[in-house]
Amino acid sequence: MTPGPVGSTDDSTMRLALDEARAALAHGDVPVGAVVLNAEGAVVARAHNERELAQDPSAHAELIAVRRAASALGTWRLLGCTLVVTLEPCTMCAGALVLARVKRVVYGATDPKAGAAGSLWDVLRDPRLNHRPDVTSGVLAEESAELLREFFRAQRA
Repeated sequence: MTPGPVGSTDDSTMRLALDEARAALAHGDVPVGAVVLNAEGAVVARAHNERELAQDPSAHAELIAVRRAASALGTWRLLGCTLVVTLEPCTMCAGALVLARVKRVVYGATDPKAGAAGSLWDVLRDPRLNHRPDVTSGVLAEESAELLREFFRAQRA
C-alpha cells in the first residue's frame, strides 16, 4: 500500500469524500463517503452510505458511487477511474471495484473488522483475480477515523 503525499490531489479528493461522509449523518448512516474520478481527474460521481435511508444492506458509498459513475460514463468498465473512499472497502465493495475495472483505489481509515484492501483480506490485490487496482491507503486517515469514532460514540450514548 502506498501512502499518499501530503497536500496531494488525493488529499483534496478525500476532503470531498469526507463531505459526502458527513452527509450520511443526516439520515443516521455510518459516515462513509466516496468519490469517483475519471481518467482525467474530474469528479464523475459522489456518494455516501445510504443503508439506513434505503433499508438496503448493499447501499455502501462505494457501490452507489460506482453505479453513478457507470451511469455518467455510459459504461460499466471504469477503466482509468479512481475511487476515493473514507474507509477501507469491505469484501463486497472490493469485489465490485475489481469487477468494475477501477484503476486505482484510495482510502482513508483502515477497517480492522471488515477491511478487504489489506486489513483482513486483500481482495483488491489478489493475484487470482483478473484485475488488480493500485491501492493507496492512509490518506487523511485520522480525519476519516475520527468521524467514524464520533458517530459510534454517539450511537453508544
